[in-house]
Amino acid sequence: MHPAPATGRAGKRRNPVLVWLLWPLLTLGIYHLVWYYKVNRETRDLGVPASPGVSVIAITLGAFIIVPSFVSYYQTGDRIAQAQRVAGVPVTCAPVVGLLLMVFLFGSGTLYYQAEMNKIWSHFNNPQEGSSIPLASGFQSA
Repeated sequence: MHPAPATGRAGKRRNPVLVWLLWPLLTLGIYHLVWYYKVNRETRDLGVPASPGVSVIAITLGAFIIVPSFVSYYQTGDRIAQAQRVAGVPVTCAPVVGLLLMVFLFGSGTLYYQAEMNKIWSHFNNPQEGSSIPLASGFQSA
């Protein structure tokens, strides 16, 4: 008897420019927090260990201490790279690049990270959000 193929849940393909610039401006920054939660949840839905709520707390309350937000932005990039790996997509996300863009180039790490997530959804022909997608062998969604 063969084990069931490993599956995860598809996330949403988003326009990186809108995610980075327009929606945060229109919502006075609130959309960035919503997006950050969702992108961490989407990596978790692909079987990568993540706690989306803790990630958001790290970039909000943790920003007062500075270090937690830097760590969280780096770890989100690492989770995206892991999500690319489990989805069978070439790993192109570099957490250091995302962190540096986030800190030094007007939060453009958001643009970078969303573009990297979109590579996963493109690999699966942009499935409907929440639909089941196959993962590379050896991986199983939580």
